[in-house]
Amino acid sequence: MAFDWFKRKEKNITTSTEDKKDVPKGLWHQTPSGKIVEHDELKKNNYVSPEDGFHVRIGSEEFFEMLFDNGKYTELDKNVESVDILNFKDTKSYTDRLKEVKAKTKLTDSIRNATGEVNGTKMVVSCMDFSFIGGSLGSVMGEKIRRAVDYCMEHKLPYMIICQSGGARMQEATYSLMQLAKVQSKLAQLSEARLPYIAYLCDPTFGGITASFAMTADIIMAEPGALIGFAGPRVIKETIGRDLPEGFQTSEFIQEKGFVDFIVRRTEIKETVSKTVRLLSNVH
Repeated sequence: MAFDWFKRKEKNITTSTEDKKDVPKGLWHQTPSGKIVEHDELKKNNYVSPEDGFHVRIGSEEFFEMLFDNGKYTELDKNVESVDILNFKDTKSYTDRLKEVKAKTKLTDSIRNATGEVNGTKMVVSCMDFSFIGGSLGSVMGEKIRRAVDYCMEHKLPYMIICQSGGARMQEATYSLMQLAKVQSKLAQLSEARLPYIAYLCDPTFGGITASFAMTADIIMAEPGALIGFAGPRVIKETIGRDLPEGFQTSEFIQEKGFVDFIVRRTEIKETVSKTVRLLSNVH
């Protein structure tokens, strides 16, 4: 298959095998529908393919630059890191696994907290990084969300969590599950303080995240086509022994069932979040 973007516009261009250079990794992106998008064009469009609307998975850095005015923000609780509480080992030790993923991602855990202004409204945003052990929920994620909520209550600020996770982190066993109650108790305090809480669900949002704070926000938003659920479709299908409905567990399907308030394209998320925060702040 030939692509137009590889065709030469000028004739009589000579080259040798020795002079050929590989296209730098990441310069082009191919969506699931086969559309080819230049990386710079993708970045300008908030990492949404202008060809087919596909939302490319991104991390906390990209979300923070996208949401906060002029891409400026202050990171909170930067030095809180995961440790091997249980001396857990599967195919490799949890300690070694953490060392590898920290070196690879340059992150300390699967979530980051930041504060800044979104269209002039100061707020706190916690964003998960799927690249860090699948954005899994562990003791550090629970602790960082707790600290983010405390910061919001201290400074009277609205709060937002950007969710993208496969669920609880098995290497921390019960410690990871304990975070569900811990986070929910803090969010209850945030509600009592009459401060808004928004959840933005990205692809994928699964497991304990969906079973708790992803679904208990004042306003729940989701990216188009994001997969959202507790167990995966294969497990559900095998359990109930039936074929699943078309579009099962997509954000559109979840919205139809009443679990999501709005489907919000990433190109519109900053404006939508700022308007929602202003409205909720007036209500509160």
